[in-house]
Amino acid sequence: MLRWHFYVTTAVNHLHTSKTYPVIRNIILYTLLLGTLLFNTSCEKDATAATPAAAEAPAAKDAYVSSELLLSVPKETLQAFTASKGQDQYLTEIKYGVSVYKLIYTTTYQGREIQASGLVCVPQGMTAPAPVISAQHGTIFRQSEAPTSFTGLSGFEAFAAGGFITLVPDYIGFGASKDIFHPYYDQKHSALAVVDMIKAAKTFYKKQQVQANDKLFLVGYSEGGYVTLAAQKEIETHPEHGLQVTASAAGAGGYDLVHMLSGIKSGQAYTYPAYLAYILQAYNHTNNWNRPLTELFQEPYASKLPALFDGVKGGSAINRELTTDTKKLFNPTFFAALQDDKKELALKQALQANSFYDWVPQSPTRLYHGTTDNIVPFQNSQVTYDRFKQQGAKNLELIPIKGQGHGSAFVPMLKSLVPWLQQF
Repeated sequence: MLRWHFYVTTAVNHLHTSKTYPVIRNIILYTLLLGTLLFNTSCEKDATAATPAAAEAPAAKDAYVSSELLLSVPKETLQAFTASKGQDQYLTEIKYGVSVYKLIYTTTYQGREIQASGLVCVPQGMTAPAPVISAQHGTIFRQSEAPTSFTGLSGFEAFAAGGFITLVPDYIGFGASKDIFHPYYDQKHSALAVVDMIKAAKTFYKKQQVQANDKLFLVGYSEGGYVTLAAQKEIETHPEHGLQVTASAAGAGGYDLVHMLSGIKSGQAYTYPAYLAYILQAYNHTNNWNRPLTELFQEPYASKLPALFDGVKGGSAINRELTTDTKKLFNPTFFAALQDDKKELALKQALQANSFYDWVPQSPTRLYHGTTDNIVPFQNSQVTYDRFKQQGAKNLELIPIKGQGHGSAFVPMLKSLVPWLQQF
């Protein structure tokens, strides 16, 4: 199987040096294998937050709408790129060329059917049925960062080149559903965006004569870690989906949103205020609260937010227009109400409903987290792990990545994860 650490490192280095070969640069933007997860590992790419769950029970109808071949990458092209980087030792690990498709499918948002989208990366010429990996990316703000928005090589060729069918959902709010405000850290909507794509992909396999076996892996980092557990919960608690998780790995997600709130309402500085603005706006939209932003944020920030979250600006640009001082960011009345157990109950109940309090993972599951993470504190994974174990979780591991923060823990997670997945 392809080694994630090499491709992540190569991609990041090449991104800073390549001024030509625009197609190759697109390989880099996702970085082979879980490239979208890399969106969540730097100041331009992260996540942590909340929102209540509101969506219908899983539908029995076929979620497939359409598919489109974006490109085919021969094995030789991937090998040539690898050789050009002086990494000949990895050539034998590139076993297949890759075909990359855009998949349109139906899912549910606020109780109504909508169309969503994602990428499907397929190994070329496999003679045996392939396992499936659904890779959940981290927080993105720009529409151009959505997996299906890229042209040329997507970066997920590595997974498929190693023999895995790779699914990469855009999430609701991006790609085909870009007119919807992304339901950030909303458990049900996050889950269904993944699960419905996995189900729609089964019809895609039949149409394209792709052979898939019964192994299904879920992997994600930061928001993608949260989405991974949300999808796992949906699959394990709704057998009518007809799916079974082989193994799941989630890194640095905000699984306990009430715990996250306790840190925010303490008044401590928060280094990535764009996430806080993202969460509150998402909950406001997803739950149809329709509260004026001036009830939640102080000026001048309240008036700025609609233009900042326009799908064009990235996280760093948004951060520059906000403040890391939560007492200055939030409306004083709202901030005071966060301290009162009898106030802001709708928000607090939504945070609790979207935390993982009422479920225990059944499939083999790993939680990864950097011990010095100041975006999503390590303690968030610790309390989630402890709760799962107390409630009877059997095949569950918490893997601390010592001395690493939210961005720097990503590559060590991949290095540890690959051998574990190979066991299955």
